[in-house]
Amino acid sequence: MAENKWNEIKAQQMQKGLEELVYRSNLIGSDRTVCNWGGGNTSMKMVGQDFRGRNIEIMWVKGSGSDLATMTDDNFTCLRLDDIQPLYDREDMTDEAMVTYLSHCMIDSNHPRASIETLLHAFLPFKHVDHTHPDVIISLCCADNGKQIAEEIYGNRFVWVPYIRPGFTLSKLIAEGVRNNPDAELVLMEKHGLVTWGETSEESYHKTIAIINEAETYINERIDETSVFGGQKFETLPEEVAVDLLAKVMPVIRGAVSEDRKMILTYDRSLDVLQFVNSYQAAKLSQVGAACPDHLVHTKRTPLYIDWDPESKNIELLIERIRDGIIRFKTEYTTYFTSHKQDGDHMVEPAPRVILIPGIGMVNTGKGYENAGISGALYHRAIAVMKGSTTLGDFVSLNEEESYHVEYWPLEQYKLSLAPAEAEFSRKIIFVTGGAGGIGSETCRRFASEGAHLVIADLNLEGAKKVAAEINNKYGTNRAIAVQMDVTKEVQVEDAFIKMALSYGGVDIIVNNAGLATSNPFDETTLQEWNLNMNVLGTGYFLVAREAFKQMKQQGIGGNMIFVGSKNSLYAGKNASAYSAVKALEIHLAKCIAAEGGEYGIRVNSVLPDAVLQGSAIWGSSWREERAAAYGIHPDQLEEHYRKRTTLQVNIYPSDIAEAIAYFASSKADKTTGCMLTVDGGVPAAFTR
Repeated sequence: MAENKWNEIKAQQMQKGLEELVYRSNLIGSDRTVCNWGGGNTSMKMVGQDFRGRNIEIMWVKGSGSDLATMTDDNFTCLRLDDIQPLYDREDMTDEAMVTYLSHCMIDSNHPRASIETLLHAFLPFKHVDHTHPDVIISLCCADNGKQIAEEIYGNRFVWVPYIRPGFTLSKLIAEGVRNNPDAELVLMEKHGLVTWGETSEESYHKTIAIINEAETYINERIDETSVFGGQKFETLPEEVAVDLLAKVMPVIRGAVSEDRKMILTYDRSLDVLQFVNSYQAAKLSQVGAACPDHLVHTKRTPLYIDWDPESKNIELLIERIRDGIIRFKTEYTTYFTSHKQDGDHMVEPAPRVILIPGIGMVNTGKGYENAGISGALYHRAIAVMKGSTTLGDFVSLNEEESYHVEYWPLEQYKLSLAPAEAEFSRKIIFVTGGAGGIGSETCRRFASEGAHLVIADLNLEGAKKVAAEINNKYGTNRAIAVQMDVTKEVQVEDAFIKMALSYGGVDIIVNNAGLATSNPFDETTLQEWNLNMNVLGTGYFLVAREAFKQMKQQGIGGNMIFVGSKNSLYAGKNASAYSAVKALEIHLAKCIAAEGGEYGIRVNSVLPDAVLQGSAIWGSSWREERAAAYGIHPDQLEEHYRKRTTLQVNIYPSDIAEAIAYFASSKADKTTGCMLTVDGGVPAAFTR
């Protein structure tokens, strides 16, 4: 049942007007069974003042492109009602003309563009209006016998409006229906949602919740969980088995859906998802079509259902079915687009947004973690709607032609266009070792600033978590995750790449950066010291690169590796034979991988820094004293010593190295592999030759 969250004490502390409207809107949006992400709209009519201080009738309404759950007063638009009301007498009005007209009715041109359903609110003679997309109401409105069931639930208190795309005509139909029914308390919009109202904000909210719960009570009394969706056909695989399979197939899925543009993946094994994908009717019911426009925009008209028996646990067959299914889906989507396209239409990614796998659950795709999550959240709503509709009768969806017009509706495309432009590393998944250190953390920040999703690996888990939290707080939830990993432990490296596949779907870029350093005269270098350098800087780089290479090949969409070497990769550092030798090994290993990876589109390059003291755990260790001793100076003089020995007379900072790494990782270096870039201020002894 929808929870009534109205807090009378909190509401009384608010100023009457916009603040109360924001409160009501946030309450409605906070329950996704009541209102979809990004969907629904609310309004309030009141007396306000124009720019000359005259009292006028105004209406605040949700602005386009915002979400009720999180919107603030800046997301609402204020319009002059006297300018809008005459539109009711018109016979017709195009979307474009309506949008232009409403722009002239705005009190403040800096407000966001008004919702496409502004006229719905303006034409109704109530002070407060709520338009929502409750699961149970859409279940009713998508059932073939929905209008008859509505009569059983609401009697003569409702107005039923046949499906029409939002805009002038729908708004006028709703207003006429309400005016012609003096007993009307709600409007049911076929394949769309609910409209309710009240004289106060509180009354409108209570009415919305009460109306929803009437329908929910009716449906819940008739649901038989044992026979929902025709009953259970497949058993849910145990969590451990399912997650193991997902770790293997997520990179395959990501590669297959990313041929046009790279996608980020999430997976979902919630009980409602598993009940649906394991049912007898899932294969057929999932292909009927989208329940309403708000679902369709983020889930496409249908998901991809994988015809696979989970009892077999046949991973080879599952991978084959996934690849074939995605190819088929993209072909069919291209045909769908070609059949309905109009001048100016440009096809979006043809890959599925929702992939259903019996026994395992749901995989979602999107241009970012948040977008993939939205697709998943809205398919939860679709499942709930189908559950209700099939309990009442047969589920009926938008037809193919109308689905296309909604998906490529100019006004819907405008809403999507409000998202910020994609940056260089948007849609990219990047794995950084030593991510808690000076160079590593600065590299993570640099990538995150241009849209990347990051796995921050480090022995220092708390340090990695701190960097991840900083990135997530600044750029959005789950843009970065932290993993504890010892690069010398094969199992830990493998587990880290499994976690990355499960978290985001695969990998695009790795930065081999984890490091340490020791300094001793050659004859005092112990076998333990030698092995420590070789294990961390040699074997560690090998293990990380090898796992990345495997996953990149599995995806089949190329990849990029950047090795962080050293000036000592080229220069025989005094009293640093173990460190210098393995740093030379690193860059040669990078060249070997570059030679082998070219046919798979995998690029490998190296950045060679020198004397990056700032924020470095290495330089905070005995290495500083050891290097100072090698040069016969005091440790406090080391930074100035390094500056003076460069031809440019500069110090090198983590941000300098991060910039070089970002260059190799970017599209600017698409045709560069097997290359080295020195960032050392110019140390002649280490000039490449």
